Amino acid sequence: METHGLDVIGDAERKGAPRTLFWPWFGANVSVLGLSYGSFVLGFGISFGQALAAGALGIVFSFLLCGFVAVAGKRGSAPTMVLSRAAYGVRGNRLPSAVSWLLTVGWETVLCALAALATATVLGRLGWGGGTGTKAVALVVVGALVVVVGVAGFDLIMRLQTAITVVTGVLTLVYVGLVADHVRWDAVGAVPAGSAQEFVGALVFMMTGFGLGWVNAAADYARYLPRTAPGRGVVGWTAFGASSAPLLLLVFGLLLAGSSSELSTAVAADPIGALTTLLPTWFLVPFAVVAVAGLVGGAVLDIYSSGLALLAAGLRVPRYLAALVDGLLMIAGSVYIVFFADDFLGPFTGFLTTLGVPVAAWCGVMLADLALRRRGYDEPDLYRPSGRYGDVPLTPLVLTLAATALGWGLVTNAAADWLDWQGYLLGPLGLGGRTGDWAYANLGVLAALALGFLGTLAFGRGRVRRQEAQAPSPAGEGVPLP
Repeated sequence: METHGLDVIGDAERKGAPRTLFWPWFGANVSVLGLSYGSFVLGFGISFGQALAAGALGIVFSFLLCGFVAVAGKRGSAPTMVLSRAAYGVRGNRLPSAVSWLLTVGWETVLCALAALATATVLGRLGWGGGTGTKAVALVVVGALVVVVGVAGFDLIMRLQTAITVVTGVLTLVYVGLVADHVRWDAVGAVPAGSAQEFVGALVFMMTGFGLGWVNAAADYARYLPRTAPGRGVVGWTAFGASSAPLLLLVFGLLLAGSSSELSTAVAADPIGALTTLLPTWFLVPFAVVAVAGLVGGAVLDIYSSGLALLAAGLRVPRYLAALVDGLLMIAGSVYIVFFADDFLGPFTGFLTTLGVPVAAWCGVMLADLALRRRGYDEPDLYRPSGRYGDVPLTPLVLTLAATALGWGLVTNAAADWLDWQGYLLGPLGLGGRTGDWAYANLGVLAALALGFLGTLAFGRGRVRRQEAQAPSPAGEGVPLP
């Protein structure tokens, strides 16, 4: 069991090379859920070509953001939401840490629930059950696996992700081969094109569904690399490992969804289980393996990072207990999705968009702060409110709150009634209001990211220079960046 929590990883324990980042990121994103995104993105009312462009841009750009944040882990060898204290202050950072915790707990809950639903669907088709009892057993087994690995920590996660990468990669290719004859090229080509607003909405949805769901955890795995590891390699291997599988899965998912409107509709209700309707019976068990393994791979990374975020938000317990708390919440949330929720896609979209706005604002602040630094983090001061990074600096917090307010004013969530207060700026800014052409473009995510980044570049430069002008703390690094 990993004993490290929010502490800095010592030089003696730093190991590996940037290429080792490929395995956890590929394993976390090779899930067959990527196929379902083909249906999700076509649901914005755009053509195959538009959906492919929006998906590819959203996936690659958002995972490049993860790669840049991962560089902070190599520089400071601490979890993402500890390194964020350099920008937000030691206690001021509790606010973005709490948002980060909500996002990762939400993601692990969604993935765990989908794994249980997929298992029940496969067993139902095989005639081995599929009802309430099957779902309950599947949920217990999947939840227990995710919790055990998350509690054990880094080393077991890295081993598991390597195995998941190999197994799911091979079986996913077999799945593609088996259902390739269901592609109807004439139907795909006949899907009508959508507007620019619908294209932007699909692009932002893909960003929030992929890289922006991981940026707040991106440094958690790079922190074990040696400080001398090349930053370009960290960015490149993180982005490549995370985006390569989703790109391939998206292309085939678009072909399947564009070929059958019935399949596309079914995916919205059961994103994984609906894909089994195209399979021969003999491949259902291998499909269940690849579906559950891929979803578990993502949930494991989420529960690990959610535990670290919970500690950064102020909970004073060992890391493994924080991961256990998150696991119990994950199971409770999964019970609701599996047994009580009538719709998956609506609440899922609302969840991604609503939390995607403040996370995008944080990401902009974090990336700009990272770009402004010329020296490594002074590690002892990351844990001292009286140190150079401060306690509760107002500028980054006000900037984040302003970016979040702007962002929420430019997004809408029609499928979730409790979020109908959003979009309050669409009318005053002449964008057509909550029912206009720009209502579902989700411009707020892009606006929050841009305001956080540009605002920090404009108002944070002097603060960073004052921090780096101070002498290193005893046992602090503060060395020039390689």
